Order: sequence, then C-alpha cells, then structure tokens
Amino acid sequence: MAGLPDHIKALAELSPVEDLMLAVLRDGLPDIQVQSLISKGQTFPLVLIRRDPSFGNWAGDTRFLDAARVAVHTFCQDPNGDEDAAILAEAVRIVIRDAWLEQKVIPGRGHITRADLSSAPRRVTDWATATGPVQYADLPTGVWRYEATYDIEIRKPRTRPFPLQ
Repeated sequence: MAGLPDHIKALAELSPVEDLMLAVLRDGLPDIQVQSLISKGQTFPLVLIRRDPSFGNWAGDTRFLDAARVAVHTFCQDPNGDEDAAILAEAVRIVIRDAWLEQKVIPGRGHITRADLSSAPRRVTDWATATGPVQYADLPTGVWRYEATYDIEIRKPRTRPFPLQ
C-alpha cells in the first residue's frame, strides 16, 4: 500500500504535538535519547514524551493554536538513577520553558506559545502506575522513572507541515 496521498497531507495545518516536543527536547538535550516509544532493548538515560488523550483544545481558533497535555517521563539507571532521573526531569522543564520564552521555531512544526507545569516531576515506581498508555508492566531493576505533566499550546508553522508536492 502506498503512503498517504499528497492532497490529504496538504489538508494538515497542525503538526503532531509530540513531533514538536521531540524536536525541542532533542535540540535542548543533545546527549539524551528523546523518544515517544520504548524500543526493544531500551537503554538509559531516556526522556519519553506522550500526549495525554484526555485533554486537548482547538476551539476553532483562527490562529490555529493547539492545546495539549503532555506527559514527560525521565528514566535513569543506577548507580545514581533516582537522583539523575530527578535532575533530568528538571533539565526537561528548563528546555521547555526556554523554548517557550524564546519562541523557538521548529521548521515545519511550529513553536510553543504557552507552557505550564500542571504536575511537578515525581518519582514513579513502575509503568503500572503510569497515567497514559504503557508498553510493559515493570521497569528493569535499577532504573528509576520520574513523571511530569505539562499543559502546552503550540502555534502552527508558517507553512503547512505537509505541503503539496
């Protein structure tokens, strides 16, 4: 089966929130894996981004703002995994804040117009307690996870993310 037809892609005005967040955090945390899925044989440290399906707001805004709640998980491994995961969660907060305040534009993705920390980073023992979709029941031994939740708004890119070819 062929990919999505260009005329369908051309209808898109907003890029996925996860794609913008991945780009912002990958740029701000260049030595850290930033993903939206756990890979087979995952290594750490890791920042995992997931859009919360229970919150979003478009409301017909002619400026095409998209509002989303995003869960950010940080994972680090012992010997200092607990402290390192907490520090990584704080680094994520700083990167998101700076991208918002500096109106950092990600080409083809847009930029963050508002960022609010709605749930501070906190230690979570395993995936069984996650607030969003999970991929496995327990963390590997010696890996620590912190979870924070952000309410963000993004503005569309100046051009459609998927132009006609």
